Amino acid sequence: MLHNLIFDLGDVIIPIDLTAPIRNFATLANLPEAEVETIWQQYDFINHYETGILDDEGFRSHIRQLLKNDAWADEVIDTAWNTILLDLPVERIERIKELKQHYRIFLLSNTSPIHIRRVNEVLTAMGQPRLDELFERVFYSYEVRIAKPSPEIYQHVLSEAGLVAEETAFFDDNAANIRAAAELGIRAVQVQPPKTILDYLNENL
Repeated sequence: MLHNLIFDLGDVIIPIDLTAPIRNFATLANLPEAEVETIWQQYDFINHYETGILDDEGFRSHIRQLLKNDAWADEVIDTAWNTILLDLPVERIERIKELKQHYRIFLLSNTSPIHIRRVNEVLTAMGQPRLDELFERVFYSYEVRIAKPSPEIYQHVLSEAGLVAEETAFFDDNAANIRAAAELGIRAVQVQPPKTILDYLNENL
């Protein structure tokens, strides 16, 4: 019997474009996209940001330093960084609200504070609850200081929320994250286009 549902955020609840920040920072810095992508790969600052090693200001400082522009305001960096987030389909939020009547609902995301603030702004503008109101508990990599697919982050969620792995389903778009969860006995479902999370919920619940 399933009693608990854990959702990823990016490309499960909200569609994302991983290349959009690279394009936008390249435009801002007047650099080729390939050069910015190389910088992203060479320096591990995004992973450090998403695991809480860097705070917001540290993240922005790294961007200014690596792209050699000290004049960018915080808002300029945040806006470019948030271009990864595409339009949020309201029907997905409504479905999660329906599921709360029958399951314990959780969010587990490798993410950053800038992204979470923006998603909450969008939800509020839509007249929807914030993420921490929509879900019973939210688990963000930057707060837990561990990122998927590390087994420790799944064990943390199970322990903190008092969940039994075999009674829990996890929906994520990343194959490595799915494998790691499945190895702990969680019913892990990979969300892959052209299907959406709504399709997988209909098939599995």
